[in-house]
Amino acid sequence: MRRSNLPAELNRFVGRAGEHATLTALLEASRLVTVVGVGGVGKTRLAVRAAAEAQKRYVDGVRLADLAPLRDPDLVAYALVEALGLTDHTPRAPRETLVEHLADRRLLLVVDGFEHLVESCAPLVRDLLAHAPGLTVLAVGRRALRVAGETVFTLAPMGEADAVALLAERAAEAGAPMAAVPAARAAVGAPVPAPVTTGPEGLFLPGPAEAVRELCRRLDGIPLALELAAGRLPLLTVEQMLCRLDDRFRLLADGSRGTLPRHQTLRTAIGWSHELCTSEERLLWARLSVFAGPFDLEAVEYVCGGPELPPDRVLEVLGGLLGQSLVAREDGPAGPAYRLLDTVAAYGAEWLAALGDTERMRRRHRDWYMGLATWCELEWFSPRQGEVAARTDAALPNLRAALDLCLELPEDAHLAQHLAGTLWFAWVGCGRLSEGRHWLERALALESGHEDARLKALWVLGYVAVLQGDGTAAVAALHECGERARASGNALAEAYATHRMGCLALLSDDMPRAEELIGRALDAYRELGELNSNVLMGQVELAMARAFRGDLEGAVAICREVREVCEERGERWTRAYALYVLGFSAWTRGAYAEARELLDECVAINHVFHDLVGLVLAVELIALVTVSEGDAAEAAVLQGATVPVWDTVGVRLFGSETFGGPRALGERLAGEALGAEAYDAAFREGLALPVDAAVERALAGRRDASVGHEAGPGAPRPFRTARSAAVPGTRKPAGSPTGKGGEAAG
Repeated sequence: MRRSNLPAELNRFVGRAGEHATLTALLEASRLVTVVGVGGVGKTRLAVRAAAEAQKRYVDGVRLADLAPLRDPDLVAYALVEALGLTDHTPRAPRETLVEHLADRRLLLVVDGFEHLVESCAPLVRDLLAHAPGLTVLAVGRRALRVAGETVFTLAPMGEADAVALLAERAAEAGAPMAAVPAARAAVGAPVPAPVTTGPEGLFLPGPAEAVRELCRRLDGIPLALELAAGRLPLLTVEQMLCRLDDRFRLLADGSRGTLPRHQTLRTAIGWSHELCTSEERLLWARLSVFAGPFDLEAVEYVCGGPELPPDRVLEVLGGLLGQSLVAREDGPAGPAYRLLDTVAAYGAEWLAALGDTERMRRRHRDWYMGLATWCELEWFSPRQGEVAARTDAALPNLRAALDLCLELPEDAHLAQHLAGTLWFAWVGCGRLSEGRHWLERALALESGHEDARLKALWVLGYVAVLQGDGTAAVAALHECGERARASGNALAEAYATHRMGCLALLSDDMPRAEELIGRALDAYRELGELNSNVLMGQVELAMARAFRGDLEGAVAICREVREVCEERGERWTRAYALYVLGFSAWTRGAYAEARELLDECVAINHVFHDLVGLVLAVELIALVTVSEGDAAEAAVLQGATVPVWDTVGVRLFGSETFGGPRALGERLAGEALGAEAYDAAFREGLALPVDAAVERALAGRRDASVGHEAGPGAPRPFRTARSAAVPGTRKPAGSPTGKGGEAAG
């Protein structure tokens, strides 16, 4: 995990030297500091700046959790889990996961945009601080959390000198004409901090010094208002802007020239910016308010386009809003994205409601993200698997909003079930089992009247519960799925239910039943023309059952075939599990270098997809390879490093003695080689490693082991080996009718 997920600053931080120093001092003295202030006053920017500079004091780093896009109070804990980079596979509540993870860490957690969720956020923050003495929380919102021990820092608007400097800086960035003004005249009575550019005459301003100061005063020194004004200075003079502001102030204050409340000042500035927009820009602004968090251009073109705003005009209009600082751009692993500031989005939402178009736009938003989820599911079985993972991660706030709408409308219950089921790859393949179960259970609590949607959600819930080690919930969901599938004639859903019951048997050490059920499911998949990551994973699971029963030769044959199909299709997630079995086979032959090469790729893939189940199994097997190569101390370190990962995954080794075979053998060999005291010391070293460090350690193992020599007859083996027997359902399934796999058909 990276030490920080704080966003990079896109432009220079201006002013606020005194406030920055005060906030830094408060963070040193208090474990809970809450920055409060009116919208647009710069709370988040200052907090992120202070957090970045304080990072060196926290050995476990700084993490930012943005709660502004959330609407469901139950998702607060999940959002913190996500922000901390945790992959929790357990059925326990996310609050428990957070408490356990943070208990012995020294970390700064920035919680931004919590004010609409304070009733759920406050008790969670209180509990975390009570159980994690090394945790410091920097909260950012429009009101205090009102938690014991909280230090509240009220951020006032900028003083005149800072406000003038910020307006000048942003105006220059926007391309406004600038004139040199002596520094002494720029802001009377105060030095001008860090001007945009200096020369013999001092600060460069976008207009006469007195007019600039008056504009800053009229805007109450609120940074967002100043930045919106700066975005208009290439088109209007400062004097013209003052005249327009006068009109709006008179309107809002009933002709009074008295001081307006600051929230009304910001609303005035935003409303004034709104008036200066073209009709197309105003319409797009309103429609963009339905997005939660970042959005990409394709989404905007679909959701916001229409007769009044043709899709081919969206890019140009969006560029206009971007140039006026109404929309911000941010770049991530999924590519460029855009975001409306919360205050700006709220104003747009009011206009959208006034147009009577909110419900229609929310449905269009939902439809786009349902389409995106369907595309991602199909492309998961393709060379674009990595891109799918990145796009899903970036779209998560909007996918949550789509799920919320489906659950909110009784007539859309089937869409909630369909969407929660379609996102199985995000829950299972990208390490979000706990959140996936949250959505699946909520969707299945509704009666949709659409059997196929319900069946898919049921087998996905069963799959999630199996991997969480919750056999009771898994059996209930999969039994219902199987019964209803047979009654409705849905052979594909029945095959998925049978497959996942076989997976449960595999993790419960019932290998004959696992082999029988998974084999039957694979035969059904082949007859139905189903080919996708789930089908290939079923073949790997069958190979594991074979290996655990002693037929290593048969298991290898299956996994080699799976590996070939994965290479043909560009599939990596299932490939990693096939590599695990092949790596074990290489170890049994004494081909340690080959085993390590296979397992290194396995670890790297699982780490990319945040699949901790596959990751921890592979690291344990690397530890066995390492001790076999003669480095017992390093093997003990790796064995220790897997313990906290298993704590995150759930029941260690699923409670399975069979899956525990490689680990048990590795522990015995390393312990015999080192002795109890040395083994314990190395093991404890591994316990302290975070996941990223453990992965780096595993991948940095020996590269000079002998290749290809056979293990002697007395070499220890965790499993029996036997002659290969016929394996049901292992020939390549025929391609699905779509040619892209068939998850969506389940």
